[in-house]
Amino acid sequence: MIQEQEPEAVRRTAGATESSRASRGWWDRNADEYQREHGGFLGDDRFVWGPEGLDEAEAALLGPAADLKGRDVLEIGAGAAQCSRWLAAQGARPVALDLSHRQLQHALRIGSAFPVVEADAGALPFADETFDLACSAYGAVPFVSDPVRVMREVRRVLRPGGRWVFSVTHPVRWAFPDEPGPEGLSVAASYFDRTPYVEQDEHGRAVYVEHHRTLGDRVRDVVAGGFRLVDLVEPEWPAWNDQEWGGWSPLRGNLIPGTAIFICERD
Repeated sequence: MIQEQEPEAVRRTAGATESSRASRGWWDRNADEYQREHGGFLGDDRFVWGPEGLDEAEAALLGPAADLKGRDVLEIGAGAAQCSRWLAAQGARPVALDLSHRQLQHALRIGSAFPVVEADAGALPFADETFDLACSAYGAVPFVSDPVRVMREVRRVLRPGGRWVFSVTHPVRWAFPDEPGPEGLSVAASYFDRTPYVEQDEHGRAVYVEHHRTLGDRVRDVVAGGFRLVDLVEPEWPAWNDQEWGGWSPLRGNLIPGTAIFICERD
């Protein structure tokens, strides 16, 4: 039996096409394992903003739950559409969009009474001013080389006054090793190095790409995309959460932020 070679982790440039191709392939290959490993935490119909477990039912970052009824909502990077399922239960009209065909198959497996759409976040297949709200919990934004393009696309499909809320790995985490234990508590790289993290195969083809932006970069991306930044939420690690998820853990979560959530509005 030929054993598949482990990807090589490097820091190098990766453009829009390579990043998109790598993300689609990675999520198609890893969707089953991801849902097995994290499906219990995410639930079938919870709206969780990140590994800390901040729940939209309590945080109301999109607005009061009662106000979601009848609203058209676009979820970007929906995965198995857990967030969209929660939105639908509040009476909203969600559309779950993801780049990965396999992730959306999981959405259909769990069940959805709303549309699921396979598309790239940088080229949304919707008419102008289609949605009242847009959201993304760790979807799309960390994996694209041109986040301003995504911001502008989201703005285009939002109606005036629409809210756009997205979560990403907190930018400060890029200076630390991605380890949940004590070895992940010492600065190991420059926070200001924007070189993407790439995993590549033996032929040098990217199979996973993640792009680093500083906190200031993210704010400027939001503004360049035509939005007004309303709030920036950095969830604290709650006492009830004892799980480790990649480099997220109670140890690190009680010392340094792990998630940044940007609340933006279109004027």
